[in-house]
Amino acid sequence: MTILAPRQQIHAFRWVVLFLSLAAAATFVPLWAPLVLAAWTSVMGRPLLKRVAAVSGGRHRAAGALVVVLLMAIFVPIGAAIASLSTGAIELGRNVVKSGSAKNALIAIVSGGAAPGPGAGGGSLDVLKSPGKIIAFVQEHGAAAAQIVGGVAGAATEALLGLFIFFYAVYVFLIDGPAYYEWLEHHAPIEPRHTRRLAAAFNETGRGLLVSVGLTGLAQGIVATITYFALGVPRAFVLGLLTCIASLLPSIGTALVWVPVAIGLALTGKMASALIMAGVGVLVIGMIDNVTRPIFARFGKLELSNFVLLTSIFGGLAFFGTWGLMLGPLLARLAKEALVLARADRLHDKRAELDAAAAAAAEAEPAPAMKTADPLA
Repeated sequence: MTILAPRQQIHAFRWVVLFLSLAAAATFVPLWAPLVLAAWTSVMGRPLLKRVAAVSGGRHRAAGALVVVLLMAIFVPIGAAIASLSTGAIELGRNVVKSGSAKNALIAIVSGGAAPGPGAGGGSLDVLKSPGKIIAFVQEHGAAAAQIVGGVAGAATEALLGLFIFFYAVYVFLIDGPAYYEWLEHHAPIEPRHTRRLAAAFNETGRGLLVSVGLTGLAQGIVATITYFALGVPRAFVLGLLTCIASLLPSIGTALVWVPVAIGLALTGKMASALIMAGVGVLVIGMIDNVTRPIFARFGKLELSNFVLLTSIFGGLAFFGTWGLMLGPLLARLAKEALVLARADRLHDKRAELDAAAAAAAEAEPAPAMKTADPLA
């Protein structure tokens, strides 16, 4: 039996550690999004946890209460929004596509669209009048329907699993998050100062996305939705959501939504509403970004330029799907911090080499000869 030398055993064990670490990380990859969101949520909620724990009598009760509040804050608005947005977004897109011209498309945005006639959709119900037609319909569309139902069921199962992991992870991270981080700092294969810097960049990305960028866009979307609703624009919630999403774009941003709405109002003869929409868009919606972003930046500022943020969001969406909205900026921010740390290490090593070379040169230089006084001088 061949026994490896101690150095070979060390190298072999390092490969084993690397393999096991990658295998363990691979098991968490499908759930990375809810875990990352849970980590960010727990970091921002930990100051509140201390206050609630002082009143409720313990961290476990406080964490449970915060998770319940978070669950209600997420599901109540989402349930109401889905009920109104799903049909409104489909109808809006259908009317714009069928408009046929740019002018008609702008009018379709601010009008309710033509209601279907009494006989509309009747053809699709005629199949229910005959058993033979029902059988033919099932034979023709049964496979596609089964495939659609399977896809919907799979997506629903994945979403429920992700939500369960998110809320459970928030609870655990609120209680044991600092202990997990301390363990990681002591056992990570990089220097603790590097771990601290990367952890700070990770937390900064969450605060920047959820607080600075997210709350600013939410404020613009709320003001826009109220304005659309007050002016009688149909599908105000859908347009408000689009305004919130458009706020991610620098410079033009929300104008991509409220400008067509204002033009559509003008084309339908509602000049007063069009002027109000334009005034609110320029003076309120457009200025919110300049007013609220510096305020929110005190609580969370993302150290990425608008160009890098925007490209990382769209690149993340293209490569990772919907969750790339978060993963793209996160990877860009961590890569930036890693490059800064690597450059600092190189400069430190180069400075150490220069100091060592200077010290070696000073030791090798012969000492100057001592001059003795001339007694005859």
